[in-house]
Amino acid sequence: MQIQYKIYFLFFICLLIQQAKLYAQASTDLWVMDTEGKGGNLKLLISTAKPLTNRPEYDNQPSFINDSELIFSAADDKGNNDLILYSFRTSRFTNLTQTPDRSEFSPSMTECGSYFSAVVVEPNGTQRLWLYPVAGEAPELLYEDIFPVGYYDWYDGKAALFVLGEPNSLVYVRGKGKVDTLDTDIGRTVKKRPNTSEISYLDRKKTIETDQEKAFSIASVNLKTGERKDYGFAVSGSQDFIWIDKNHLLMAKGNEVFTKHIQEKNWHSFGKIESSSHQGITRMAYNPDLNKLILVLNRTQIQKNEP
Repeated sequence: MQIQYKIYFLFFICLLIQQAKLYAQASTDLWVMDTEGKGGNLKLLISTAKPLTNRPEYDNQPSFINDSELIFSAADDKGNNDLILYSFRTSRFTNLTQTPDRSEFSPSMTECGSYFSAVVVEPNGTQRLWLYPVAGEAPELLYEDIFPVGYYDWYDGKAALFVLGEPNSLVYVRGKGKVDTLDTDIGRTVKKRPNTSEISYLDRKKTIETDQEKAFSIASVNLKTGERKDYGFAVSGSQDFIWIDKNHLLMAKGNEVFTKHIQEKNWHSFGKIESSSHQGITRMAYNPDLNKLILVLNRTQIQKNEP
């Protein structure tokens, strides 16, 4: 009995450590870059890349909610995270949540357009998915019994969720009391493939090694049919991908951005952002109507206006 207790205790401690790492507060900024063309004809105008935010705190996890507005998670100087809206029409930032007792991460717009969603680290440390009405009403807890949630995306009005554990799992909520486990040991990216019924993710069980770094398989599962597909391997050493249309993917490594068609094996470079103050692109968000790409870059040195 004592041995069993120790095993559960160690598992609990490991889970807490993983939760702490999940949203570790790095010093990151959002950059914006102009684009031309669409899909397979997309071009990134690398020379136009410039900071959209410029603070020593955490500005991260960007997501477009319409053709002119961006939402992201931003930390204050105390480490608390709120959701910030940026308008490309007005060039203004607006704090949407202002919640000193909790932190919001991974914002997105729901398919119905009536809510934006976020993973909320609640006052007791629980991480669950919440909905925030666009009309400004009180937020609503969506799935009471599913936690700790790390990342997610939407299909058919329901969420596919990265749930932290040993190992991490990908689940889809089909209805009340009906939660399907789609896969286990997945990476942190969960994205719906555009114009399909597929949820895509990184399968950490399937890897290759290039340049002494692991590359994970990009996998998907069709939530209507159950069919599974494999779209090759991610860029080695990278964890974040986005879809720029139904057939083309975007990833980054260092300050270089790559793309590939789902039927291709190799990634092709769009070019590299030159910066002495920011190194290492992670997350991205693309708006084909606005012709803008948002990139998250790590700050690598103290800026002149920082203490």
